[in-house]
Amino acid sequence: MMQMYFLLIPATLLFFVFSVQADEFRFPMPEFESGYHYPEQVLPEAALTNPWVDVLVLALVLALTAWIVLRRRSRRELLALTVFSLLYFGIWRQGCVCSVGSLQNVAVSLIDPAFPLPWVVLIFFLLPLIAALFFGRIFCAAACPLGAVQELFTVFPIQLPRPLDRVLRLFPYLYLGLAVLAVCLDSGFLICIYDPFIGLYRLGGSFNMLLAGGILLAAGIFIGRPYCRYLCPYGVLLGWMSSFSKWHLRIPEKACIQCKLCEEACPYGAIDFPITEAAPLTREQGAKRLALLLGIAPFIVLFCAWIGMTSHVYLARLHPDIRLTERVLAEERGEVEGWTIESEAFRSGKVPIPALLESAHIIQKRYKRGAAWLGAFMGVVIAGMIARLSIVRRRADYEANRTYCVSCARCFAYCPVEEESPCVTQ
Repeated sequence: MMQMYFLLIPATLLFFVFSVQADEFRFPMPEFESGYHYPEQVLPEAALTNPWVDVLVLALVLALTAWIVLRRRSRRELLALTVFSLLYFGIWRQGCVCSVGSLQNVAVSLIDPAFPLPWVVLIFFLLPLIAALFFGRIFCAAACPLGAVQELFTVFPIQLPRPLDRVLRLFPYLYLGLAVLAVCLDSGFLICIYDPFIGLYRLGGSFNMLLAGGILLAAGIFIGRPYCRYLCPYGVLLGWMSSFSKWHLRIPEKACIQCKLCEEACPYGAIDFPITEAAPLTREQGAKRLALLLGIAPFIVLFCAWIGMTSHVYLARLHPDIRLTERVLAEERGEVEGWTIESEAFRSGKVPIPALLESAHIIQKRYKRGAAWLGAFMGVVIAGMIARLSIVRRRADYEANRTYCVSCARCFAYCPVEEESPCVTQ
């Protein structure tokens, strides 16, 4: 059941990607001619290293992380590698190329073969996923600059209630769907636009994004990795891969005395406690429960799809033409004073307002369809979460949750029998 669930979600996401693009060329795109020229975009200065050097460094960091976590089992050495990744990928490389943001490039290339997808970007997207498939989320442990800065700020962690933690973990799926929807409908790269830490790495950016990064880091002092756990869309993909990992960080189980110290030490809610008293379901009971879940799932998906479709008016505002249309209409009605750069550029062109309205109407129709598929995707996620919570299996000892564990190695130092246990288990 769980393997079907993890395969169904990415399949739904891929179907959602291609569906929202199905009628991209059914309507001619309007062309706005204007004498106004937008100022050139200011990009960060390129670092001195070659992109292929970055690929090599990433591969080495992932290999070292796997060795430290699975063989050395050293929290201190892992922290040193975390600091290196923060300095190199964060400050030196200014957060680019970013594996988190690269999923947008990959999504665009899937729907538009003409879109240029550099091999470096593709490798940054695939390499952490491949590593997670074998060793768990070692990319989150020390290689990701977004996770690294949060890990260093988690100094007085508290544990959120388990039900609240599980509900909040739905938001990365929503963010993933929104990011894919935005690139499918030409609304920009949301992950890069709203990256909360890129302004810190580049010592610049909008006040709002710098404030958002500061708030997340301040919250991260007490709530372990809030962005990684409750927002990061790439973490969804890493969690899928890590769920099937061949080797993974594990709490020593042969000498486990069930002292609960590892569960209390983990600030990420990634330790599953033993379940020994729950009687296993009979085959008949299991079949009835599975049938009930499968019967409820379509209604959940349809309801979420309806919710998504009804919210398309708000989601369409992600598109710059929709925002321009709303601004121009507000100016025409006298609801706002003055012109923005965008509205002034439009008014200096030759396109009449009715043409702008027609273009906005077409975009909203596309968003209506795309938002419905986004809702359906979230319905599959919610139905899968209910299925996971409904299926109880026995656990003799404390175990690291393969989906949520970021291999931070915090639990090692708290385990009183760590030195007596084997380094790696399969």
